[in-house]
Amino acid sequence: MSPGDEHEASGGYAGTGHTRTRLPDAEPYGARRTRSSSRSLVTVVGVVVLLIAAIAFANRGGDDSTTTEGNASAPQAAPTAPSGERPVETKSAGIPTGFAHDRQGVESAAANYAVTLVSADILKPARRTEIVKQVFVTDKQAALEGQFKRAYSKEFLSSIGLDANGNAKRGSTYVSRTMPIGTKVTNYSDSAAVVEVWCTGVFGTTGETSTNPVTSDWFTLTLQLRWADGDWKVDSFAQKDGPAPVPGDARASSADEMAKAVEEYGGFTYAR
Repeated sequence: MSPGDEHEASGGYAGTGHTRTRLPDAEPYGARRTRSSSRSLVTVVGVVVLLIAAIAFANRGGDDSTTTEGNASAPQAAPTAPSGERPVETKSAGIPTGFAHDRQGVESAAANYAVTLVSADILKPARRTEIVKQVFVTDKQAALEGQFKRAYSKEFLSSIGLDANGNAKRGSTYVSRTMPIGTKVTNYSDSAAVVEVWCTGVFGTTGETSTNPVTSDWFTLTLQLRWADGDWKVDSFAQKDGPAPVPGDARASSADEMAKAVEEYGGFTYAR
């Protein structure tokens, strides 16, 4: 598949490829696509991007009760201003939990899960197990554990400059941070929903000798979620490139500046 194609997780393993980690047909999922300034680093990048796509499940649908909105009621841009609703205040394994059982709650869950699924943590074996248990519905977890293990092999991690534990070499830091720009609910019922999350992010490895420097990317994650065990959980997901704006002419920061920024600036919990 070309980097611009939409990738879905299916019953296979993880993907490789972009800034997101998808299983390739035998690859992983939390890594990102690597592109040089001329956007030609697709080799290393492609490995990361396939991560998410490979993870798509063979059974990708929610349930029959999910309602599809027709053209007359096509999804409209939802307001991003505070709604007055209390944001989630609980976390499990460092991941927000306790989302409201409504459309706003499922959008918040999708945004937070997008941040987690395309993070550097997904490449760390111990942390990945926690993420799978917290983010995915119970009946998909066992299969995903095996898929991720095969996808994030030592060989794959080594190809993007990481050791078997998903860590960069001393003096370097692997970065994969996602920032949701907006969400759109395309299907919704009390038991299942489909949410698209438009994201941008930074990914790559800091360090003067890095062959995979930190760069940025734009992509959209489509997550199918189910209401299970009193919360919204991911049933399956897919990823595609864009929409992307025209690149600006901002000066690229040095490797040291990027490493410092990653250490000093924390992330957000996404909820209206």
